[in-house]
Amino acid sequence: MATLTVLMLVGFLFWIDGGSGLEQEAPYRIHTLFSVECQNYFDWQTVGLMHSFKKAQQPGPITRLLSCTDEEKKNYRGMHLAPTLEVPSMSRHPKTGDWYPAINKPAGIVHWLKHSKDADDVDWVVILDADMIIRGPIIPWELGAEKGRPVAAYYGYLVGCDNILAKLHTKHPELCDKVGGLLAMHIDDLRALAPLWLSKTEEVREDRTHWGTNITGDIYGAGWISEMYGYSFGAAEAGLRHKISEDLMIYPGYIPRKGIEPILIHYGLPFSVGNWSFSKLDHHEDDIVYDCGRLFPEPPYPREVRLMASDLNKKRALFLNLECINTLNEGLLLQHAANGCSKPKWSRYLSFLKSKTFADLTRPKFLAPGSIETKEAANQGGNQEQAVDEPEKPHPKMHTIFSTECTPYFDWQTVGLVHSFHLSGQPGNITRLLSCTDEDLKQYAGHDLAPTHYVPSMSRHPLTGDWYPAINKPAAVLHWLNHADIDAEFIVILDADMILRGPITPWEFKAARGRPVSTPYDYLIGCDNELAKLHTRHPDACDKVGGVIIMHIDDLRKFAMLWLHKSEEVRADKAHYATNITGDIYASGWISEMYGYSFGAAELKLRHLINSEILIYPGYVPQPGVKYRVFHYGLDFKVGNWSFDKANWRDTDVVNKCWAKFPDPPDPLTLDRSNEDILQRDLLSIECGKTLNDALELHHKKRNCPDPHSLSSSKRDTGKEDSSSRKFGRFDGSNAVRSNPVPTKNSEETSPPVPKDGLFGSLRFWVVALWMISGLGFLAVMFMVFSGRKSKGSKSKTYRSRRR
Repeated sequence: MATLTVLMLVGFLFWIDGGSGLEQEAPYRIHTLFSVECQNYFDWQTVGLMHSFKKAQQPGPITRLLSCTDEEKKNYRGMHLAPTLEVPSMSRHPKTGDWYPAINKPAGIVHWLKHSKDADDVDWVVILDADMIIRGPIIPWELGAEKGRPVAAYYGYLVGCDNILAKLHTKHPELCDKVGGLLAMHIDDLRALAPLWLSKTEEVREDRTHWGTNITGDIYGAGWISEMYGYSFGAAEAGLRHKISEDLMIYPGYIPRKGIEPILIHYGLPFSVGNWSFSKLDHHEDDIVYDCGRLFPEPPYPREVRLMASDLNKKRALFLNLECINTLNEGLLLQHAANGCSKPKWSRYLSFLKSKTFADLTRPKFLAPGSIETKEAANQGGNQEQAVDEPEKPHPKMHTIFSTECTPYFDWQTVGLVHSFHLSGQPGNITRLLSCTDEDLKQYAGHDLAPTHYVPSMSRHPLTGDWYPAINKPAAVLHWLNHADIDAEFIVILDADMILRGPITPWEFKAARGRPVSTPYDYLIGCDNELAKLHTRHPDACDKVGGVIIMHIDDLRKFAMLWLHKSEEVRADKAHYATNITGDIYASGWISEMYGYSFGAAELKLRHLINSEILIYPGYVPQPGVKYRVFHYGLDFKVGNWSFDKANWRDTDVVNKCWAKFPDPPDPLTLDRSNEDILQRDLLSIECGKTLNDALELHHKKRNCPDPHSLSSSKRDTGKEDSSSRKFGRFDGSNAVRSNPVPTKNSEETSPPVPKDGLFGSLRFWVVALWMISGLGFLAVMFMVFSGRKSKGSKSKTYRSRRR
């Protein structure tokens, strides 16, 4: 009985302490690490992570690896924010002089292993980033980690694991895993890995020849993710194979998988709830930790959020967004009190942060047995459910492609599509097929917008001289097939004016070799009349499809040339351009490429699985319960007085002008909820418009555009005048211009010109001079008047008589 009492007391103390690590015993001792620098930016992230660490009851101690120069430490205020090991800064490389702060992470871990006593008293290490919120205990062995088999989150954009980059930087490219974010591993594995992690980071960073986006997946093409490749290549060298999970960690704004509770939030990307939004980049120099009483802008309350989405998983995603920012603010509130700040004034928001409702929403999330599957576990579990004659196979590789041209019109569509691609969870890589003339390329500024395959333009046909830019799509696909190194089994073909909302996979939609999947284009009436009989030997095999295509690579290789030839053939058949034959409302042969696709597929008797639940046009009423994966905003759509038509933005450069965007759609909370069909239609339209603007905002932040709040008041006044004259609701005239300016440097785009000597300067000088002369003249007149009144009366009489 006494023993039981002692055990209960120890357990209670462990719970109170929040897992200090004192009660841990080998082989179950855990230590958590994260790396930061001496900046306000990392201080508020540290406050959020440390608060969530305690709140989530993460076992074991935590150490902040603080990389600072001696000069930075003189003015640093945040030594008290977390248990800290000071690490010599390698932001400026001591040998090469290269400025690369991300290298401090592996350098800090190497330093900890060599100089910290804690490293000798631990079995398992959890490595996190500062911009994370812990939701529940991260127990390595519960996640499936073993010695030699770390557990990590999936980083699918590390495409260098599949190409020449891995072959150049590791002897075992086949062992390269696309992982990062959350790392949980045995201390022995970390000791073997850490020096390799650092050296491989230096190696990749120095390999400037292979910094291209198409090789690294780095959208900046600047070697910024060299440290991530350093980890993957170092682990491959050490022979470590990861158990990879896509469920442990989530980015705010992403939709969690049904039945899964992520235990880690990584707020590395901007996220929003309704019209409220947050981006860590907006707070790069923010000293909010030391500014008593100030918190990040309060988000909507749970009661409001419940009305924003009817889909349960989307609603869960919104609540994760709330949990992230509210946990950050709760941590700041407690840190201000620890700093000695006076008690803040009562507010509804502070009351909510202290409420039982918030406590219940953010209580620790504990993993249910079997709820989180690593890739290895998922494959093993699948075998038990397969029929004897259908053995489990890994999912085939995929690649997504889309075709564009060198114009501002396609650039902003590219920004939107690529942004949504990364948010959607679409497997595999994405490639833009960019069709440009040599002259266009000399002036083109959008090379870094997406991984790109360059294609000679066929807008002006080289043989016939016909101007038909749509033919670039089949021509580009054919060029890509003949010139690119493609290792994917299935290809997904999209249009640039699309937004991905979720993954489009061949295994979900049942695509197979000889059986592509597509979406219905019912207006292609030529499949049912003489047009098909003229242009294919198998008119009965003509499918009215387009938009989204999922096709096996073998089928695409046979089909692409026919697609191009049939497009040329239909385009040349001007005698059958009529609307009653083609369905083309312009009767101009503009949809010849679409018929080229259908007739080319018919020639090979490729019959499509036609699925109407993949794609929806904003403005159309959705079918109840259907989770559409793609917005195709090819037609204009509206919500109330707000509307959007892509054609209105054909010549508008919203990509190269800092902070340019489209008119903001309405707040979902303002919608009429009396008609469910109309409500769901409008919610989808708002989602599409908002996603485009979110993509542009993130793009401008990545370009390091100056803070929009620093613009002059005169510019803001001009913007207000513009907004009152537009029909699109709120319109920021300073951020969108209906012209095609030549791209300039950021400072030239946003800074008002300084007045020089000239008309304005001369005018200002003469106005001031005239004002001074007028003032002196007025004083002279007054002096004369008062002097006259003091003169002799005779003079006054003489003056009066003269007037008479």
